[in-house]
Amino acid sequence: MARDWRDDRIAELEAALAKALARIEALEARLSQSSSNSNQPPSKDTPEQRRAREKSEPSGRKRGGQPGHKPRQREMLPAEKVSRVEDHRPDECERCGSSLQLVDDAGALRHQVVDLPEIQAEVTEHRLHATECEECGHRTRAVLPGGVPRSMFGPRLLALIALLTGSCRVSRRQTVMLLHDVLGIRVSLGALSEAEQRVSEAVAPAVEEAMGFARAQPVKHVDATSWATAGAYRSLWTISTALVTVFVIARDGTAGTVRGLLGRARGLLISDRAKVFGFWTMKRRQICWAHLVRKFAGFVERKGTGSQIARELRDTAELMFHHWHRVRDGTMSRRQFQRWMIPVRERVEWLLGRGVGLAVRGFSGTCADILEHREALWAFVDRPGVDPTNNLAERDLRPFVLWRKDSGGTQSERGERYAERVMTVTHTLRKQGRSVFLYLHRACANHLYSNPPESLLPSIP
Repeated sequence: MARDWRDDRIAELEAALAKALARIEALEARLSQSSSNSNQPPSKDTPEQRRAREKSEPSGRKRGGQPGHKPRQREMLPAEKVSRVEDHRPDECERCGSSLQLVDDAGALRHQVVDLPEIQAEVTEHRLHATECEECGHRTRAVLPGGVPRSMFGPRLLALIALLTGSCRVSRRQTVMLLHDVLGIRVSLGALSEAEQRVSEAVAPAVEEAMGFARAQPVKHVDATSWATAGAYRSLWTISTALVTVFVIARDGTAGTVRGLLGRARGLLISDRAKVFGFWTMKRRQICWAHLVRKFAGFVERKGTGSQIARELRDTAELMFHHWHRVRDGTMSRRQFQRWMIPVRERVEWLLGRGVGLAVRGFSGTCADILEHREALWAFVDRPGVDPTNNLAERDLRPFVLWRKDSGGTQSERGERYAERVMTVTHTLRKQGRSVFLYLHRACANHLYSNPPESLLPSIP
């Protein structure tokens, strides 16, 4: 029997409908994305999503310090940092009005008031005189002595500018206004850019040394986000360790770029499942479980085939985190945790295998990809010093993301180098509890006098 044209038309419409339904499902999944079920940062959550998150995850705790929290109060400055002491003694009894002897009290209450002195910029004027030779009549003019900046910026002013525009992410125009209002210094935007370049050159050797140190660490976190330079796409990468953080703005995020960034594969790498890390052997990797939990949560919210398996994977991972936090806090031994994790590992991999068997678009492929990273799922269980998440790198990237949102990125390669270097200095020093301003001042002074740069690496006692 010949096929009716209407049958062909019905088949064509059914295929178009299936394609449209798949597209609708994908678009609805994108619309429902939030920080709890994807890699989207919390700042992009809508007000409705934030309220839903707070409602679905009530902590039951009031705002402020929690029971057992160690109070933090303002500490008195030591005597050597007190500029002036004023003693106040009562001259009459507050009860009967009788006169009192003016004597010192060993238990006197101390109250300190901190203020700023009148701030005035220190300006040194160098006058280069010229003298005419009595023999030949040539006029010879003096030259600036060594150590005198060829620009108007001294080391402390350079450090302050870098602290404002880099570390604190104050806009250049606001920095110009602040310098004028507080210090009485008039600076143009062009001169400010020149000052940033001088700081960038001053810290470049130390940043390069920090990069080598980060690459050689036994455990390192790596993550990336987008960046923009003059409107063109760039990729911002960070290598984060316990004491050093290094940033690099690269032209792209391809495997070749990442291989060049990380150098020879040494130590254990904590990252997401991006294919650009394929050159790093699985046995020396830890996949971020926070990413996996968000992925599972996204499939749970779709409420389709596979959502029950995704819910079990999410719940198992959250229970695993609960026990891991006990190990980190010292309330559970690592040996006990490793014994507890034996059936957990088996169940997680069994659930992932079931997810693959469902052959559900998106979900099954994700389960298969996670299983391909099986060897990189459990390093935190077996090796001390390894965290199950990549939160360290994500936290380090966050201020840079805010910089990008505020400024739109950078406008030149010179701006890229300044941004990545000053943020490397800032994050590294803050991790080590060192003063960013003092370091920048010394770095600029050393560069001015051609002295060796001060290291960003932690000092070894």
